[in-house]
Amino acid sequence: MSNYNPDTQLVKELALINCRELGGMPLAGGNTFRSGIFIRSGSPHYLKPDEVQEVKDYGIKTVIDLRGVEEIAQAGNPFIGDPDVDYYNVPLLNGNPNDTKDQTMEYLRTHVLGDYYIIIAEEMGDRLAEIMRVLLNCNGTALFHCHHGKDRTGVVAAILYLISGASREDIITNYKISYEYLKEFLAPYIARMPDDLKHALRSDEQNMVMFLDYLDKKWDGDVCKLLMANGLTSQEIEKLKAKCVKKA
Repeated sequence: MSNYNPDTQLVKELALINCRELGGMPLAGGNTFRSGIFIRSGSPHYLKPDEVQEVKDYGIKTVIDLRGVEEIAQAGNPFIGDPDVDYYNVPLLNGNPNDTKDQTMEYLRTHVLGDYYIIIAEEMGDRLAEIMRVLLNCNGTALFHCHHGKDRTGVVAAILYLISGASREDIITNYKISYEYLKEFLAPYIARMPDDLKHALRSDEQNMVMFLDYLDKKWDGDVCKLLMANGLTSQEIEKLKAKCVKKA
């Protein structure tokens, strides 16, 4: 039984929603995921100027925005064009989840989020490889985010943890806790959402289970095979793993 407690990873000093340090995750062999290199969150477009500065003062030098072009056009991102930050947009959704008539949202009326995570792996594997390459080569602390920091962000976090040797149980815990952290923030949105789409604002355990089961079936349980099939080299993966893993 793991003693992993995701609450210990919350970054409460920043105004970002669902903001968490990836560091501190228990890994195989008594190792832990290194702190101070990667954090995850919801979108920073809510931030006030002083809150943006606090993010930079925290040490963030790289921001990876996983939202689609339409989302960014609609909401913006305060780090676009910021001379202090290297900003990357690597969309893991082609569309706009804020539009209930969007093609992806229509898909989610009859499918669960886990089905969409598999689509990300199947159709956007090159983008996943690109994200891993940015995280490998970035300086300072990197922030990656989508809109609420649970789905696209959750997939990226899961991949980093799989590369580094986290357990299936802990990865699922890390994923499903998002809704608990977001529940108060999301309540008014869920109230307005059609009943057949309310699940899209949760982080039900089955979604990550489906994604991990897909990796087991398609890639022999080795996410590195997925990444290498999409252009990431084994040397890059080993370097990324070395960057992430703090030896016991």
